Amino acid sequence: MQQLEQALKAALSTAIQQVFGAAVPAEQLSLQPTRKDFAGSLTLVTFPLTKPLGKGPEQIGQGLGEWLSAHEPRVKGFNVVKGFLNLEIADAEWLQLLRELCEHDVAAPLHTGGPQRVVVEYSSPNTNKPLHLGHLRNNFLGYSVAEILKAAGATVTKANLVNDRGIHICKSMLAYQQYGHGETPQSAGIKGDHLIGKYYVLFEKHYREQIKQLEAEGVAPEVAKREAPLLRHAQEMLQQWEAGDEEVVSLWRQMNGWVYEGFDETYRTIGVDFDQYYYESETYLLGKKHVEEGLQKGVFFRKENGSVWVDLQAEGLDEKLLLRADGTSVYITQDLGTAELKYEQFGYDSSVYVIADEQNYHMQVLKAVLKKLDRPYADAIHHLSYGMVDLPSGKMKSREGTVVDADELVREVTEAAKQATLAKGKTEGLGEAELAQLYHQLGLGALKYYLLKVDPKKRMLFNPEESVKLEGDTGPFIQYTHARIAQLRRKAAEMGIQPELSADTAELHETERDVVQALASYSTAVAEAAKAYSPAVIAQYAYDLAKIYNRFYTEVPVLAEPDAAKRSLRVALSAQVADTLRAALKLLGMSVPERM
Repeated sequence: MQQLEQALKAALSTAIQQVFGAAVPAEQLSLQPTRKDFAGSLTLVTFPLTKPLGKGPEQIGQGLGEWLSAHEPRVKGFNVVKGFLNLEIADAEWLQLLRELCEHDVAAPLHTGGPQRVVVEYSSPNTNKPLHLGHLRNNFLGYSVAEILKAAGATVTKANLVNDRGIHICKSMLAYQQYGHGETPQSAGIKGDHLIGKYYVLFEKHYREQIKQLEAEGVAPEVAKREAPLLRHAQEMLQQWEAGDEEVVSLWRQMNGWVYEGFDETYRTIGVDFDQYYYESETYLLGKKHVEEGLQKGVFFRKENGSVWVDLQAEGLDEKLLLRADGTSVYITQDLGTAELKYEQFGYDSSVYVIADEQNYHMQVLKAVLKKLDRPYADAIHHLSYGMVDLPSGKMKSREGTVVDADELVREVTEAAKQATLAKGKTEGLGEAELAQLYHQLGLGALKYYLLKVDPKKRMLFNPEESVKLEGDTGPFIQYTHARIAQLRRKAAEMGIQPELSADTAELHETERDVVQALASYSTAVAEAAKAYSPAVIAQYAYDLAKIYNRFYTEVPVLAEPDAAKRSLRVALSAQVADTLRAALKLLGMSVPERM
């Protein structure tokens, strides 16, 4: 498609010289898809040419259109609507373009000129709670961005930094120590991450009770929050952990082991993976070395209580704590160490952090601190900030247990997909194992598409009922389109119809041209999505292609077409749509069914 557009822009540049005696380079001209309410495929907006050519927009369009019709074989017709020159492309061009698409592997990496070595860090769970709906958006977004960047030609490392230490983890450990009575995932009959999450909520319950008790005794609210015995004990436990206390470290290893088993099961279920794991417990000491370096260089300073800070007021970010007075680390400490470790291992051109917009300030601080330390990779830090996921009832809160659990949500959408598929009567000829796979594909597809079709920067409202609909602008609609084509290809093979493009094919139907143009736009969509780090671009593309194909399927006979050349062309066109949908959905982490 790009070659066609470049050729047409070159022809338009020549036309401007020939008709109006002016020089406008081809690279200054811009073509865009023609609006659906106009005839044509590509449009030149002529308003920007009125000043250099000294003519009205309609006169310019008419003059250029007449010249192209007479001298450019790629253009078979045109129309002018005010300042829009709409070009109708010759069918021979569409057929040639389709041939080129069919000969090219649609899943082959492109070379868009973006960063070549990229680390995408996503998921980054805390080991004090199971994954929830917000984590799903993070995981789906990070995985998809990594796949899109690979499709754009980059070498990508998928990284997961596990937050396995800190005060929150100690809260779960302390609650288990005091209230667990030796319970295990096996004895409780639940996943390890869910078990530990239960104790995190239990800590908060008893902690709030202690605060209320202190307040009833006349202690000021802020002091009560700070002096509650449970919190002070958790803080002591953190210091013991950093000091290597054998009992505390042993409990920490045991509980984290349970959590990792639970996380791995969820990751397998939702279809995401990682090339590299990092653990805060292994990187925070590297960060402490950075803090010492900053103190020696005089870019950090120590307060009277022993805490270490950096002054970022000149950068508009205020002062930031780097090390507590008791010597324990904060999140930024380990982030400094991990950033350098990743650079040493992968020498990245871009390090993408998929983190919610609640951490915008934190990421600005990280980049600013790295610049103060003169790190060569500071400018390669890219924060893919995404909006939080809200519920109709308000914001989710892990400590209060008011979250949508990831595992439960996947089960719910899978069951919804099952019921919707059974209602459509689409299960004929499928065995039990095939049906289970289909329901999982459709349910997970519905969930992934719902979370990825929204621009990452936008905060979104998760509506459980809307998310599991299997019609309209949904993942299952696109998946069903692929299954429809798969069925068509099987029938074509049974009938002996080969997907071929004959030179004898007569004039194309309007919908055939639309499908070819949509297919040719795939590489543009991938490049745009990679540049913007936005799977929403691919989701929109896949939905648009599925809609255009279904219109073609409805308006034009395929297997019932009496003309053999047209039958073969339409089967080839359908096959290319299926391959492109499969490639596009793969970038979203979605699989496609071969049967409905």
